[in-house]
Order: sequence, then structure tokens, then C-alpha cells
Amino acid sequence: MPSDGQQRRVLDPERDAAALKALTHPLRIRLLGLLRQDGPATASELAVRTGESSASTSYHLRVLAKYAFVAEAEHRDGRERRWRAVHAVTSWSNTAMEASPGSRAYVSVSRRAQIEHLETSLARHEADVAEGRLGQEWVGPSGISDLLPRLTPESLTELREVLDRKLAELTARDAHDPRATQVVLLTAGLPLAPRDRDPEPDTPSPTAPHADDAS
Repeated sequence: MPSDGQQRRVLDPERDAAALKALTHPLRIRLLGLLRQDGPATASELAVRTGESSASTSYHLRVLAKYAFVAEAEHRDGRERRWRAVHAVTSWSNTAMEASPGSRAYVSVSRRAQIEHLETSLARHEADVAEGRLGQEWVGPSGISDLLPRLTPESLTELREVLDRKLAELTARDAHDPRATQVVLLTAGLPLAPRDRDPEPDTPSPTAPHADDAS
């Protein structure tokens, strides 16, 4: 896993245009996510997890390495190269990313990959609880919220900043607690323009807002 000094890579749409173009590929985003979540792996191991060929994962890992998203890890033996993620998080300025079609495309692909990650993580969480790999103490605090508050741009910005600060505080507090485990935490703040009173016939209806009772 990346060290404490290598937690975040902030992408700049002008300086990192080539890197953004390289990362705008669903498999590369998935490979980088797997290395961040599960630690170093070989191309063959990642091929098994993704259902791709080892030739394909090897090629895409080399592309990620070219743009410093991954690097060679310590080898268990001399037979196959192992890869590790260089950073724990990739971040950017949404305002800056609006500057070009290429950077906007990356943001769109990345967000959809995050949604897929949530679906995969939900299935894994349910199986881990059902099969006893996670204790019952995790049932209460886990959950997904689906809320529709009315906020100003300033309030939404403040909310995200407060969440970031609190998460950093709690992560540092739990760093050496043996009970701590990896938690998938996805947050979204997506403002919606008012909808016309007569929606298009094929427009799906949203789910009712709800939040799991964390108790």
C-alpha cells in the first residue's frame, strides 16, 4: 500500500493531459483500484480477478506505470513482476477539469467506475457478513444513505470539507487499532436542476430518499 507520504495525487488537466487520457480507460481504473484496495499483485493475479488475459493486464499496467500511477513492488521471486499503487487517492479540481473534453471525459468515466465499485462492494459486504468473515459488530454502523437535502453551493462545499476533515481525524485515530478494517466510503454531492412537471415517458423514477439506521 502507499505510504503516509504518498496518499494523494492531484491531477492537473493541463500538466497531466496525457496521463488523464491514459487513465480514461475502465480497465486501467479498475486495475489501479484493485492495487489500492488489495495491495501489490502480478499481472496474472489481476487477470484472474478481472477476467482479462494476463497479456492485457500486463499491457495496461505498463501504461499506468508510464504515467506514475503504479510502480514495481518488491518481488516474491524472480519469475513475474509485481505492481503496487503509487498513491492511495487520485483527486482533482472539478472546476479545473471542466476546461477540456478530455478531462471531462475522465471525470465521467471515473465516477461511473466508483458506482460500479459500490455495487461490487455491497455484494462483497453482504457475503462477508453472511459467511462470518465480518463480525456482527459491523452490522449496525454499516449502511448506505440516499438523501435529497436542499443546499447552496457554499453549504455543499462546507459539507464535503467537514467530511474530509472528520475522516482524516478518525483514520489517524484508528491507524493502530487492531479492530480497524477497510471500509468502502463513497460520498456524492450531485446538484439537480428542477425537473419539468411532465417528465419524458422513458425517464426512470428515482428511489425514495432513505438512510440506513446506523444503530
